Amino acid sequence: MPTDAHPGPLRVLVLGASMRTGSSNARLAALVARMLTAAGATVDLARMREFDMPLYDGDVEETHGLPDGALALRDRLERCDAFVLSSPEYNASVPGVVKNAIDWVSRVRPQPFKTKHALLVSASPSLVGGNRGLWALRVPLEHLGTRVYPDMFSLASAHQGFTEDGQLADPALQTRLEETVTAFLRLVEADARYVCLQRRWYEFPGDRTGAPVTQRAEG
Repeated sequence: MPTDAHPGPLRVLVLGASMRTGSSNARLAALVARMLTAAGATVDLARMREFDMPLYDGDVEETHGLPDGALALRDRLERCDAFVLSSPEYNASVPGVVKNAIDWVSRVRPQPFKTKHALLVSASPSLVGGNRGLWALRVPLEHLGTRVYPDMFSLASAHQGFTEDGQLADPALQTRLEETVTAFLRLVEADARYVCLQRRWYEFPGDRTGAPVTQRAEG
């Protein structure tokens, strides 16, 4: 193994992005966290209500700086190799509280979402399982340089989608989620442990960290 390979277990932040107590997305986040732990990762399981912050306001930022909740989320992101976001869907899009958190944390320099791997999952009582919200969520994350995993997982009819012990009621869906989580973790491992892999990314507006994208790479 290369001498500069990633030491120790992979670190993954799993964030249940709903504010509601008893949220299906909190249950889905907990299930994904158990799967990651079983696969050997070190998991930091969090809830969105741990990161209290006001609506983004440029005047507030200029006067008071970033709120403690945004800085706390920044710290948790910086300590991880990847993150999993279990987000509900509001009106066929991303919840305001999630977008607001992304907007605040994106103001940090260096930008903490950049080059992180992310897996997006959702649980919803609807028949599409929050999938439309996940597609909307990809946009700001990819814009900020996050490497969002191509496969997303959406649990439809989530109000009846879990067993009493927190597994998925549908064995086929349970298997698919396990396969998705395992494949995601393997990708993160390849990137973290074998740093000879070359990485390139698109820059987002306001990024002043280096040369034009066609000339810049991590390796």
